[in-house]
Amino acid sequence: MFRHLPLALALSATLALPVLAQDSKDKNLDIQSSVGDLHVGSDADARKAGLPLYPGARIKTGTSDGDTNQANLSLFTEAFGFKLVISNYESDDAPAKIIDFYRDKLKKYGKVLECHTQKHGGNVEVHDDDDKDSKDKKSKELKCDENSGPVTELKVGTEDNQHAVAIEPRDGGKGSTFAVVYVHARGKQGDI
Repeated sequence: MFRHLPLALALSATLALPVLAQDSKDKNLDIQSSVGDLHVGSDADARKAGLPLYPGARIKTGTSDGDTNQANLSLFTEAFGFKLVISNYESDDAPAKIIDFYRDKLKKYGKVLECHTQKHGGNVEVHDDDDKDSKDKKSKELKCDENSGPVTELKVGTEDNQHAVAIEPRDGGKGSTFAVVYVHARGKQGDI
């Protein structure tokens, strides 16, 4: 089932972006049908990613016209489901304070993995649950890339169900920027 997920997500995003771009401030696209449900919007925040917002943090604006770097995408069908929430913030506090705050908050989801990378993000792999031995398969554990850099990523969960926060010093050296991310994917046997 999931081998068609990238195509479905690309098609969904292609159809949704022109609608959202018309007046992108607080616009969402919701489609409900007998085949499945789709939500694409900029209505993401830390709470929708399952975490509290760091005290005093502000939404990071992406461009001079005020567009935000927030995304909330979900696609649900009988065969599979996918949810992605990304929310970007900035703070006047040092990265260490934000790292300590989110390390503590992420513990409720399991063992927290701390990674140091050159840039945000890693590969998100979604696994096909239709394989004949899928009952024996489990979503792979998260791991760190083999480099070190100014970005600290805190991750918890598995590749198919993860919460993550990526923190880095703000350009100019004062304060921090950080992204709160939630990813959940499931085949027809799972729930979102």
